Amino acid sequence: MKVSAQLEAFQRRLGHSFADVRHLLRAVTHPSMASPHRDDNQRLEFLGDRVLGLTIAEALLTADPGAAEGTLAPRYNALVRRETCAEVARQIDLGEVMKLGRSEMKSGGRRKDALLADAMEAVIAAVYLDAGFETARDTVLALWGARVTTVAKDARDAKSALQEWAQARGEPPPVYTEVARSGPDHQPDFTIEARLANGETARATARAKRQAEQAAAAALLEKVSP
Repeated sequence: MKVSAQLEAFQRRLGHSFADVRHLLRAVTHPSMASPHRDDNQRLEFLGDRVLGLTIAEALLTADPGAAEGTLAPRYNALVRRETCAEVARQIDLGEVMKLGRSEMKSGGRRKDALLADAMEAVIAAVYLDAGFETARDTVLALWGARVTTVAKDARDAKSALQEWAQARGEPPPVYTEVARSGPDHQPDFTIEARLANGETARATARAKRQAEQAAAAALLEKVSP
């Protein structure tokens, strides 16, 4: 099967040359481009999530043989969450080769965390189907790189850490409020304020509400922690 120069270049960035490029084509096809003659990447995403999870879990156990489950779990979550998968996808310019329908193209789909993360998991599954688990594992470890060994010892997300800080002092959970929204409708920036019952606040802006909330929580935690 003839492969475009764009997909050839992507395979080099990925670090895997497909024996059957149909796996890759399916992995980069968003549901908005599916048809009776073209499968989308949703089933591959489901499989890739499991391959990624096993790879990261094994890598964390190897990297820190003495770590307890309570320490490993937040590290694991930090490495497999949507934002990290999207970050890795951008690292290899996955968005450039994604096949999207017109509506997703117009709404900036190539830059959306959700679409990039789903496609990244689908690509991992495609490597697994093309060459087996060991190759898929090696591909994941190469792409995730130093993230596995440098993930924070306490990788709890900032919102959880801030809530625990408040609860330890007998305070109710922090409140998150959207105080501003700017930019185009298809790609807005959200400004979120995190507020504690004691009156302390912090704000942060990001492309996604969840990211803005996490950033605001991190800023507030830094502000109130000694």
